[in-house]
Amino acid sequence: MAIRLTTTLNKIILVPNSINSTIIKDFYEYMKANGTSENYQNQNLKAMIVFANFLGPDTNFFDIKSRQQIIAFLDTRIRNADVDPDKKWITTWNDYLWRIKYFLRWLYNHRELKGIELATIRLDHASVCKHQEKENQAYKSISRK
Repeated sequence: MAIRLTTTLNKIILVPNSINSTIIKDFYEYMKANGTSENYQNQNLKAMIVFANFLGPDTNFFDIKSRQQIIAFLDTRIRNADVDPDKKWITTWNDYLWRIKYFLRWLYNHRELKGIELATIRLDHASVCKHQEKENQAYKSISRK
């Protein structure tokens, strides 16, 4: 059963870091103001809540300084071949990647409006794909058959 947007919004207060919770609320307001669909808002918020929970109570979104911190989270989405022989986890990995990129781009621009310092993280597709190249080899050989 799908989780409704109202349920997801109630889960924002459960994020262990209050700064991250506030940032996620601001992100929701931004998406709502831009007229995005509730489903789109819901999926982005759920991804950011999971990411914020991964970061824990001691790290907020402003503390993210390298792509390795993001890749560490994304790699938690990898499933072994016994559980996921078709490598469907790659789709999930990429879904979280683009949602995080969208969020961090918004956060970068948002902090400029608020006058907050934030490190620039290079998260283009090519640099992240270098990390994922090894895992994709098995997927490519399966899809060619």
